[in-house]
Amino acid sequence: MCHSRVDPSPYPQEPTLRFFSDPDAVARYAEGPVRLVPGFDGLQRMTTLLLREAVPAAGNVLVLGAGGGLELKCFADAEPNWRFVGVDPSAEMLKLAQATLGPFNARVQLHEGYIDTAPLGPFDGATCLLTLHFIPKPERLQTLKALWQRLLPGAPLIVAHHSFPQTPQEKARWLKRYAAFAVDSGVPAEDAERAITAISAQLPVLSPEQDAALMQDAGFEDVALFYAGFSFKGWVGYKPR
Repeated sequence: MCHSRVDPSPYPQEPTLRFFSDPDAVARYAEGPVRLVPGFDGLQRMTTLLLREAVPAAGNVLVLGAGGGLELKCFADAEPNWRFVGVDPSAEMLKLAQATLGPFNARVQLHEGYIDTAPLGPFDGATCLLTLHFIPKPERLQTLKALWQRLLPGAPLIVAHHSFPQTPQEKARWLKRYAAFAVDSGVPAEDAERAITAISAQLPVLSPEQDAALMQDAGFEDVALFYAGFSFKGWVGYKPR
């Protein structure tokens, strides 16, 4: 079964990097994905399949937001000849990734830092799952451009993160649905309420239209929605050939 990066239950109450550098928080990291992300396992399978459409049998894949190692393990298990570079700014999360990957570490290079200091590749494909919602819009565009620069022509970028309409009424509606899913998955109601308060106050979430437009502005073509799970959305786009 594939598992991917997602914030620990339910959401960081302090600045993101500090949270992901807290050893206790990191230790709880893997507890949350299925409880918080609707269709989580399907998202991972679809991401793998979208990569597989374009990445050759001995391809190289860039994974941004790789701390924890969950999606790296998923991809490595699915494709025994792929090699990976995983990028994350948190040393603690990368330690967890090493422990999670086990024997797959032989095919993974972990890089502590942000995308601007990551290896240039070029790569046959890239993913950025459950990460971009932490990055404000101007920096998000620069992040997408940096990913584009590291891809071979025709290579896919697959992203998924919080993305929902930003009018006050619609924002409240989607956050309530996010909380309802968490509670239905076993998260205490008071924790779910704190989570949506933190998301509303701290995360620079964009609307789906804004997210798709940013990918196009960064240079990706054929940008298409492939996943929607309440407050989460996922897109695939391609570097032009």
